[in-house]
Amino acid sequence: MNNIRRLISLCTVICCAVTLLTGCKKGEEPSAADSRLQVVTTLFPLYDFARAVAGKAARVTMLLPPGVEPHTFEPKPEDMIRISRAGLFIYTNRYMEPWADNIITGINSKGLRVVNAGQRVTYLPGIPEEEHGQKEGGKHNHHHEDSGMDPHIWLDFAKASQMVESILDGFIAADPRNAVMYRQNAESLKKELAELDERYRKTLSSCETNTLLHGGHYTFGYLARRYGLTYHALSGISSDSEPSAERMALLVREIKTSGSTHLFAEELLSPRLTETLAQEANVGVLMLHGAHNLSREDFGRNVTFIDLMERNLSQLQKGLQCREQ
Repeated sequence: MNNIRRLISLCTVICCAVTLLTGCKKGEEPSAADSRLQVVTTLFPLYDFARAVAGKAARVTMLLPPGVEPHTFEPKPEDMIRISRAGLFIYTNRYMEPWADNIITGINSKGLRVVNAGQRVTYLPGIPEEEHGQKEGGKHNHHHEDSGMDPHIWLDFAKASQMVESILDGFIAADPRNAVMYRQNAESLKKELAELDERYRKTLSSCETNTLLHGGHYTFGYLARRYGLTYHALSGISSDSEPSAERMALLVREIKTSGSTHLFAEELLSPRLTETLAQEANVGVLMLHGAHNLSREDFGRNVTFIDLMERNLSQLQKGLQCREQ
């Protein structure tokens, strides 16, 4: 937290220097060539939802560089300058980005509107310590382990739709002239999410097993709860949680007794432990995408959140042995 405060102070000095050098006034757009609403988002789901709502009326960017693991991300001074120059800043929730509140307070820009995209959402508690085998004094990521709540709300598509509503409110407040278009775009996106939800519901209701076994951090709790799956992950909410040997052995037993033919690994994270456990249990490995961020390749191909979730559904259908719909 002290590092964040020092970063905010440094950002303030840098912002003042930039203002003096460029002659920019507080609240001006960063580029005279682009007078559209400037929107800064943190994670990929917010970026994708925001650009769908924005259409061509706003310019949306993402703080998290493609390919970067998000759980340990903390903004740099140049990131805070970007936020201070924007008209709209959108973050997920205080569990996913615990640094956001301090940065918002430190920037104190009168022209900046802030959206907590998870403000409408009812959260699930994070996985208990005793389940994922963490030991007292073991490695913890300060971002999530102390929060007690699971931040991965976008993986319940009804909650994702609530996030879209909060994002829409931010757009309308920041740029009321384009409110009609923003509402139309948001409704189209919510319809796509509802249709995606229905495809998941139909597909995952016809599976040989309803046990989702994941050799990574506790990412897919919301998805599992929405579709009636039993979910077991190797480690906790943070991507750098360290599972105990007991937890690893327990997951191997769960694989063998559940009748599962596959163990799931998570895109963008090392599959090393997952592959080791799968070999021990004599099952295959399939990839699921947590959608926190994109690879550089997917970002370059303009892959969407819906695209990633369709990819996940195909993997789940194979891994849980679901009948073709």
